Amino acid sequence: MEPAIVLSIFIGIVVIGITAASIYTSFGPPSAQLSDPFEDHED
Repeated sequence: MEPAIVLSIFIGIVVIGITAASIYTSFGPPSAQLSDPFEDHED
């Protein structure tokens, strides 16, 4: 395989992994621990 193809696949996997981790943190079980800064500092 050409190095450019391997690098492209690696970058794609990293991007998909970061996206999946962000979605899991935002909408999965860890989201119960997140706080809304706009609600915390409401006047």
